Formats: sequence, C-alpha cells, structure tokens
Amino acid sequence: MPAKDIYHDAVKNALIKDGWTITADPYTIKYEKVQLFADLLADRTLEIERNGQQIVVEIKSFITRSPMREFETALGQYIIYRTLLKAVFPETKIYLAIGTTIYQSFFQQKAISMVIEENNLLLIVVDLKKEEVFQWRN
Repeated sequence: MPAKDIYHDAVKNALIKDGWTITADPYTIKYEKVQLFADLLADRTLEIERNGQQIVVEIKSFITRSPMREFETALGQYIIYRTLLKAVFPETKIYLAIGTTIYQSFFQQKAISMVIEENNLLLIVVDLKKEEVFQWRN
C-alpha cells in the first residue's frame, strides 16, 4: 500500500467539515487482476436524495521542484483510476484534491486549464491551513 500524501489528513478533515463521511482510507480499486489504491472513498447523503453521492478522492501535494512532472503523473493516475472505476462503479466520480496555493500558482495557467478541461479532470481545492474545501471544480 502506498504512503499517504503529506496533506492527506488536512484534505480528509476538510471533506468531513464539508459534510462527507469517509468510508474507506485508502480505497482499493479492483478490476480483474489489477488492484490500485486511491486515497479516500467518501459518501454524502443529501436530504433531497435517497441514495446520496459517493466520490473517490486522490490527494496530491505538488511539493517537488517540478509541478509539471507531478501533474503529468497525477493526470495519468487519475485517468487510470477513472477508467477502472467506470467499469466497476460507473456512478462514482473521482476527484483530484490539491491545495489552494498550487491551484492559484499552477492550475490557473492557460495550458494547464486546457489539459484539465480536455481530460474532464474534477478538482477539490482545499485550504490546507483551515482544513476546509475552498472550491469544487467540476
């Protein structure tokens, strides 16, 4: 099992504050002989919904010298997870969770925004100091 990201607990706490229940930490994605580990599985039952929502969250810190290299790796991982989830749990969405600082300094670039849009990358932007969800980007 892979090590937890340094912001794992901050993102987890932000989701809980936002009304989510963490149901798996980590969450195992299995498809045939492939077994992968996403960081979290979270559920939220809204009063207007009977079945609620379920999401998988992959957390990335982007603390190395090359945010582009980390983005390449995170995007590849996200696409693989999303593809396998679609096969086994098509209603479950996957989100990439990142901090506000990297969102503002890197993810707002036109080229990165274009890649995000082209690949339908869903983001949860978290204020890591306050441990609160800053923005959902669908």
